[in-house]
Amino acid sequence: MQNKGFVKIFAALLTLVCLFYLSFSLVSRYYENKAEKIAGGDVERYNTYLDSLAGEKVWLGYTLKECREQELNLGLDLKGGMNVVMEVSVADILQALAGDQSTNETFVKAINEAKRKQLTNQKDFVDLFDESFREIDPNGKLATIFSTFELKEKITPNSTNSEVVKVLKSEVKSAVDNSFNVLRSRIDRFGVVQPNIQQLDVAGRILIEMPGVKEPERVRKLLQGSADLEFWETMNFSEIYSNVIAVNNMMKEMEGSQEKQEEQKTDSVAQASVAASTSEVDSLLAQISKQDSASAAAELSQEEFAKNNPLFAIMQINMDQQGRPGPGPLIGTVNVKDTAKVSQYFKIAKERRILPASLYPKWTVKAIDKGGKYFELIAIYSKQRDGKAPLTGGVITDARADFGQHSTYANVSMQMNQEGSKIWARMTKENIGKSIAIVLDGYVYSFPRVNGEIPGGRSEITGNFTPEEAQDLANVLKSGKMPAPARIVQEDVVGPSLGQEAIQSGLISFVIAFIMVLLYMMFYYGMVPGLVADTALVANVFFIFGVLASFKAVLTLPGIAGIVLTLGMAVDANVLIYERVREELKSGKQIKKAIADGYKNALSAIVDSNVTTIITGIILFVFGTGPIRGFATTLIIGILCSFFTAIFLTRLIFDKLMKNEKYHGLPFTTKITKNWFQNTHFDFIGKRNVFYMVTGAIVIVFFVSLFTLGLKPGIDFSGGRNYIVRFEKPVTTTEVADLVSDSFDGESVSVITIGSSNQVRISTNFKIEDNSESVDQEIENRLYEGLKPILNSEVTKDMFASGYHVEADGQPTLTSEKGESYGIQSSQKVGPTMADDIKTSAVWAVVLALLAIGLYILIRFRNVSFSVGAVVALVHDALVILGLYSLLYSIMPFSLEIDQSFIAAILTVIGYSINDKVVIFDRIRENIGLYPNRSAKLVMNDAMNATLSRTFSTSFSTLLVLIIIFFFGGEVIRGFIFAMLVGVVAGTYSSLFIASPVAYDLLKKFDKKREEME
Repeated sequence: MQNKGFVKIFAALLTLVCLFYLSFSLVSRYYENKAEKIAGGDVERYNTYLDSLAGEKVWLGYTLKECREQELNLGLDLKGGMNVVMEVSVADILQALAGDQSTNETFVKAINEAKRKQLTNQKDFVDLFDESFREIDPNGKLATIFSTFELKEKITPNSTNSEVVKVLKSEVKSAVDNSFNVLRSRIDRFGVVQPNIQQLDVAGRILIEMPGVKEPERVRKLLQGSADLEFWETMNFSEIYSNVIAVNNMMKEMEGSQEKQEEQKTDSVAQASVAASTSEVDSLLAQISKQDSASAAAELSQEEFAKNNPLFAIMQINMDQQGRPGPGPLIGTVNVKDTAKVSQYFKIAKERRILPASLYPKWTVKAIDKGGKYFELIAIYSKQRDGKAPLTGGVITDARADFGQHSTYANVSMQMNQEGSKIWARMTKENIGKSIAIVLDGYVYSFPRVNGEIPGGRSEITGNFTPEEAQDLANVLKSGKMPAPARIVQEDVVGPSLGQEAIQSGLISFVIAFIMVLLYMMFYYGMVPGLVADTALVANVFFIFGVLASFKAVLTLPGIAGIVLTLGMAVDANVLIYERVREELKSGKQIKKAIADGYKNALSAIVDSNVTTIITGIILFVFGTGPIRGFATTLIIGILCSFFTAIFLTRLIFDKLMKNEKYHGLPFTTKITKNWFQNTHFDFIGKRNVFYMVTGAIVIVFFVSLFTLGLKPGIDFSGGRNYIVRFEKPVTTTEVADLVSDSFDGESVSVITIGSSNQVRISTNFKIEDNSESVDQEIENRLYEGLKPILNSEVTKDMFASGYHVEADGQPTLTSEKGESYGIQSSQKVGPTMADDIKTSAVWAVVLALLAIGLYILIRFRNVSFSVGAVVALVHDALVILGLYSLLYSIMPFSLEIDQSFIAAILTVIGYSINDKVVIFDRIRENIGLYPNRSAKLVMNDAMNATLSRTFSTSFSTLLVLIIIFFFGGEVIRGFIFAMLVGVVAGTYSSLFIASPVAYDLLKKFDKKREEME
């Protein structure tokens, strides 16, 4: 083998990279285990311990926080949590931009028509709207609708339609970007570890993943709440610093006395505190200004200082170098873990009237340090009796980020409407020298200093902003005029108990399948060749996990299935090589030459089979979402890693072995398998008409079933909600369906058993069109009320919705997580719009996969006969799976619904099945080159018989893996694996009895036409 040195270096570097990235997972897990031991089940102590180490360097110069960010992430189906797809309605944005013209008849018709088109079209909604508008009124001008006061500087009555569309797209993008930023800041404040938020390819769609979330209703309210933009006046810290001292003294008294004494002394404490002399205050502030965690120990021990100064022990207050109150409205800086405690202190102080009633302290939205640990508290002030902000974001007509002429920093300019301009002029006039705070969702985004009165409503905000920060602030300001609510259109909630079960079942299936594949290779090809292939498989698994960690990919249950399936498919490359080596040995070549030629001759088929599988993997990744993308990612990575390990690593090992004469007699077989599939002479081409008839009969049965019984669509395709509910005792699906149907006003409800007899999945599309914030809670309540007769009488609504446990005395509880969990274990919601998009994407994915593979076969084999034969066989494989799903969905004890997982299975079967066909076609092409005078029938039969051993080994090993996953991989992916099992059998059949025979008939037909033309 050439370039051995390069292969060795690459393998060594890849190993080091994988070790490096996987080490973060080991380090994180070490500290998490340590935290669990210290906490003893106390969640708060567990988090406090990890927070205390977050900034500490624990591994290779990385902090614990950075290690946890770098570790291999587990998906929600393994870890538990919440996955949400939110949609910012582009139609709502356009209606808001149209203002008074939103009721225009042509506009309304165009919006409705664009919504209808969007159900089957992936084009941008603004383009669909423009297209619909022109169809309804070919001579109509969009400028007549959108030349509003707010857009007057961007759209004039003379603007062309293309110019208007360009502006509309820009405004829509700004609105979506702002929604993204608002949601991101809300999630960051929610305290989720390793959240993932990203904008999807479809305009207005935002994906949010929150591992470990146990309060889905709270998250729904948090995410769907309207964004409130406000402008507030502020107090300088110097105006309230004596009050802040009073808060500290009050908390000292409260924490140092008994509850009864506290009630008696509250008033006197408040009065004494506020009356503190200026000299005392200045003295204490001077002391505080010198103190941090290290310098405090010079005069007082840290513990004693914290006891005497509860507030100042956790807040670094705003002091200048002279020990005086610092400038501006900044009160102090606090570690994120202490912000809730400080807020509570100030709340109590305000109730005790120690702080002015007009003071409303608010936290900054961004941390001031790179580690994201420290936030600032700002003194917000309101003169109004109701405590509301004097100005809201509704007055903003435009905001943009820009660079000043003489500054390297970005700034933000904004424009207000007439009403806002008057209030803004008054606010800025009355606050010259002070700051005005820009607040969104209760958090301060900026508090620029006012240098003078600003008339006209146009102003510029400076503050050493980076371009990204300036753009974010501009988007925040524009949110006030963009009423674009974000709605949840898809949702998955997985309880931690169900996630843990998924991990266990996934790992069990992985280990068993891995061991069985390793044993099979030794059984079929002998101890030494088998061990070499097994070494490649072990390296393959290591590299897959390492690459996943380096890409910060998320490992899901379908992802584990993808890895296990990759193992089965990775065997294919070794099988192709070993079969070739056996052929070369049989022809009389020496072992070294046989191995060299075996690798050389197998390379073409290995490349073709890997490329076709990667094509389907890429299509899966592009058109899939959530777990399906996870499956596609692991599949693609697995194929690339298996190619490297099978082709290069095993060759290095064999080259090393061949230096030892002891291994020169390797037979690449065993006594049991040496005669398997050798010297077969089955007439595949001659018997093709028999198999055409058998295939035709089967296809007719499936077509009849599809047109009569149909298919059972999952909520991915129909829209609706799924709830997996676990009971303390076994239940029947009929019993559950009867109870739940009454709760849902007689609406159709589907109930199937999932796994054990005490667990069911309840599906309904009751009120799926309703987007109100309370509808999810209402449906969970209806579910609870309906199932009450078969629930533990002590179980409350909250217990049922959150998943509860049962103590040793039989009492249900939410506080424990030991033992089996009951109640709602997971939930899933897919809105009708999302369902239509998923269906459209699914159809495109299958069509594009078939076209891409057909094109690749045409390019590689330079003959349309092979392309047609392959595509016909692949369509057959897909039809067999569809037909069996139609026949069996009401019989099988597991879900056989048509959903995203099913489409993933179809595409994976297509990618896998084409491997067989490519290997046979490759041998046919080789035989034609070697024996140009032989008949096509003989060439094809020889090729199929010669590759029969490889077909058996690959199909058997893959089936072995799939059967293990089917039985041990858990209920969640059982339907997916069933489709794969059917697909492998159908794919093997079609490779031998459809693809090549169809290609043969076409070749004969084309040759006959050519002869007639000649």
